Amino acid sequence: MKEERYQQIEQQITPKAPVAFNMLKAFLVGGSICAVGQAISYFYIIFFNFTEKTAGNPTVATLIFIAMLLTGFGLYRRLGQFAGAGSAVPVTGFGNAVISAAIEHKTEGFVLGVGGNMFKLAGSVILFGVVSAFAVALIKTILVSLGVISW
Repeated sequence: MKEERYQQIEQQITPKAPVAFNMLKAFLVGGSICAVGQAISYFYIIFFNFTEKTAGNPTVATLIFIAMLLTGFGLYRRLGQFAGAGSAVPVTGFGNAVISAAIEHKTEGFVLGVGGNMFKLAGSVILFGVVSAFAVALIKTILVSLGVISW
């Protein structure tokens, strides 16, 4: 009885989250990050003679590098507080997560602090990304060899 009453009181006094406004902010910030990524991709295509296919890797690396710089200067945290998932979902969120762990543990030293903790989150992302890519490639190879799909 007390728990039900507590939940009723909590629902009455908890302010309602502005879901639509938060979604709009996340959409605009995430879209802006993607637009910057597209501009960087075009930069590599125009000035370094990359193709659309080969410009992807340096574009992703550049976005991660920019996110790490912004995190180091404390600006990405503000962006994350404003945009929520809009700043966390693009690849820049990955860069932010890696460097945030490194900054948080820098007092423990470069080897045990920064090096040991930098890849706590990133390690699992990399691991499951590689395993998923391997599984998809294996399935595709089997389907191609069976003639179900063409390469």
